[in-house]
Amino acid sequence: MAKQQSFADKTKVKQKTDGITVKLIKSTKSDKGTIKFNEKFIKLADISKVSEIK
Repeated sequence: MAKQQSFADKTKVKQKTDGITVKLIKSTKSDKGTIKFNEKFIKLADISKVSEIK
């Protein structure tokens, strides 16, 4: 049986999205005084919109 899909065919399917991915880190302070950090990735259309993130 012949191989139906090669590795080159698989890489052609993946498309790059326009924009940039930014890692957002937020800190919160608990009642006990400890600091907790929350991390998440956000996709932005333009790098100039980084300052607008809340």
